[in-house]
Amino acid sequence: MTGLTAVVPCFNEGEQVAAAHRAIVSALGAIPELEIIFIDDGSSDDTLEHMRAIAAIDRRVRYISFSRNFGLSAAISAGFRYASRPWIVQLDADLQVPPDQTWVLLAEAAKGYDVVFGTRRVRHDPLLRRLGAAGHQWAAKRLLGVEVPMGASSFRVLRAPVARTLAELRMNNAYFAAKVPLVTSRYTAVETTHQARESGGSRFRPLRLGGHAFELFFGFSWRPLNAAYLIAAVAAAVAAVAAVGWLLGVIAPAGVALAALDSSALTAVVCALSARYLHRLMLDSTPLRAFYIAESNLDVLPEDTLDGGVPAVPPPALPLEKGHDHVR
Repeated sequence: MTGLTAVVPCFNEGEQVAAAHRAIVSALGAIPELEIIFIDDGSSDDTLEHMRAIAAIDRRVRYISFSRNFGLSAAISAGFRYASRPWIVQLDADLQVPPDQTWVLLAEAAKGYDVVFGTRRVRHDPLLRRLGAAGHQWAAKRLLGVEVPMGASSFRVLRAPVARTLAELRMNNAYFAAKVPLVTSRYTAVETTHQARESGGSRFRPLRLGGHAFELFFGFSWRPLNAAYLIAAVAAAVAAVAAVGWLLGVIAPAGVALAALDSSALTAVVCALSARYLHRLMLDSTPLRAFYIAESNLDVLPEDTLDGGVPAVPPPALPLEKGHDHVR
């Protein structure tokens, strides 16, 4: 028996949750074993209320609400962990990729692939976002040797066991597309339709794109660290040549000072690169879980909850004795 789970991460989507539900049901409702999991990533608006309301009238809908905002990667991991169908499609609540494009990915997956990524035929995003995404993927693949499906988007279809394997990798890194080649070679990408957001504005932030690029560069390639070794050697050589030249009277004090400045700058670069890799190791070894669930209509594992599955109890109240008011 086959079936499909649609995983939909949400953060402050509000009424868009209902719009996403309608679009998903319209496009995929013909699948007998369809499951829809909405993940509330610590929203501060009424996103959770909309999820509860939809789940109350549609038995195919499940929802998970985090205890705080843990990020997109955590939301995806939770969806993959609790999906109960053999195939999973990851969709965005903003509907920039119409859910009916899922059939394009499923048709390709039927050829024997574990993961099928959607690539945007025409991307309706800000120019800086398009250029930044294409640029850092090109740099990662061509310069740093990172195996990453070029143009791969967050719209993808996966076999559920593979998705759970990816979610459980001991890597505190959000760059999902680069994780796939670490566990399987049976992946591909196909072109799909992309459209502008139906509601709200773009959540693109240049700093976020920069952080995403750093996760890709330093999380999946050792070449920058190898370059740091070379830079350190150059810095040492510059300092040595300057010192010898000064002792022999060949290099003036001003030249020595300039060489020392250059050597210091190169040393700073080496320290920054080394610190970035140390940060990576610290993140990967952190004992914190990727997420904690505060509420769900699923049977949640105790270790995924903030209180270990122990029911919440009210705090003690100040007792009132008859005829005496102890509250001041």
